[in-house]
Amino acid sequence: MAYLIDTDIIIYSLKGNKDVQKWMIANQNIPKSISVITYGELTYGARKSKHPEKNIATVTRISELFPIIDINKGIIEIFGEIKAKLEISGNRIDDMDLMIAATAIYRNMSLVTNNKNHFSRIKDLVIEEWEK
Repeated sequence: MAYLIDTDIIIYSLKGNKDVQKWMIANQNIPKSISVITYGELTYGARKSKHPEKNIATVTRISELFPIIDINKGIIEIFGEIKAKLEISGNRIDDMDLMIAATAIYRNMSLVTNNKNHFSRIKDLVIEEWEK
């Protein structure tokens, strides 16, 4: 199974987290991608940082290393289904996180995140934690 890397894992890696870096190396032969949502979140963070030019260059490099998965009709349909189910049960999750989860489900990928408690509310989402 391929991996969809969540924004927090990318940030941990950039900050030199040893657990994440160890997992990246150990799983280097498994395909890894990021959602266009993660790309947007990284771009936003770089633009508002104290060193936007340097950080935008880093985001550009990330986009060269990890294929970016765009949102499509199938992902949106899964997003709508998950959001409705969660709201009916009283468990809301941020729309951007739901888009990332829907992308992983649609593409049959494991979501690599450090936010297992948050994402574990989503049925059928396969989650891996690389940062402990």
